[in-house]
Amino acid sequence: MRNLKYAILGLVNRAPKTGYDIKRAFDDRALTNFWHAEHSQIYPELAKLVSEGMLEVSTVIQGQKMEKKLYTITPAGKKDFEHWLRDDVPLERTYKDIFRLRTFFSDAMQPDEYLALLRSQRAMHQEKYNYLSSIQKADFPEIPAIGTPELGDYMVLDGAVSREADCLRWLDRCIAIFEK
Repeated sequence: MRNLKYAILGLVNRAPKTGYDIKRAFDDRALTNFWHAEHSQIYPELAKLVSEGMLEVSTVIQGQKMEKKLYTITPAGKKDFEHWLRDDVPLERTYKDIFRLRTFFSDAMQPDEYLALLRSQRAMHQEKYNYLSSIQKADFPEIPAIGTPELGDYMVLDGAVSREADCLRWLDRCIAIFEK
């Protein structure tokens, strides 16, 4: 399945966008916590979506000379996107986590070496948790209304905060095992 296709359709469904706007959206703190796409992936996918009739592209003049391509969702694209939204899918295979793979093989390390890795991971996850929590507090003093794009942003961010909190608890348990 071309999941990037639906991420792009969803972004353009919210409002027409340029390729640059789409790339910026993937780099934005709302999306980057659970999805990313590179420039080299976005532009070929935009071309496919235009050729499939899911998006329309128009050229607009910005300033006096600069042209930019503005992508708009078509009725066919909107229909396909809405169908994808409603399609319940099974859980995906477990994502790849290099540190957990190292944990699986930690018996091949000296205990003090692995404990140092655990502490390093904990520090990184604590930093990420603090960052995400600060965004959540700053951007969402209250839960947004149902039916707004902000509610989806809030729920995804809340999931990212929860994920980091769970990871910190797991790392604390692992550290405790090695500190005994």
